Amino acid sequence: MSRIGLQEITIEENVGVKLEGRTVTVTGPLGEIKVELPEDLDVEIKDNLINVIAKGESKQTKSNHGTYRALIQNAVTGVNQGYSKGLELVGVGYRARMEGGKLVMSLGLNHPVEVEVPEGIQMEVPEETKILVKGYDKQKVGEFAAKIREIKKPEPYKGKGIRYQGEYVRRKSSKSNLGAEK
Repeated sequence: MSRIGLQEITIEENVGVKLEGRTVTVTGPLGEIKVELPEDLDVEIKDNLINVIAKGESKQTKSNHGTYRALIQNAVTGVNQGYSKGLELVGVGYRARMEGGKLVMSLGLNHPVEVEVPEGIQMEVPEETKILVKGYDKQKVGEFAAKIREIKKPEPYKGKGIRYQGEYVRRKSSKSNLGAEK
């Protein structure tokens, strides 16, 4: 049995949870998230608690039990508090700015890179080299941050590129240093 799936989810203030058929709808001050349940799971809502109940003992059911409990927990937290992911631009001349609904970045290329901000995501650029991705859906925030990072991943020789806040980039020595040892 999944240990994560057995834990109860506490419904926070300002959050509403409804069960309609196989869909759990979580609404809060920041937005609304719907979680579709598979056939092998049930949800029970009592007082201020949500229980995810597994109907069987198969391996797939056990896997789904913990996964869908975590998805519902993330939805409850997201619509009330929201999620954020920080990115850093490292490199000479690497800059970012917001222009309308677009993120415009100068990344050492011969043209600025423009990224359209999707619905449900808010962007902040507190400094020229820092980007903050915010939203109420944890999956969308992480996916969009990964999409931005994918544009110019940090390279291992000079460390230049877009990295997550606090990410450690393992550096390699150049080949010129290797030839000197004989």
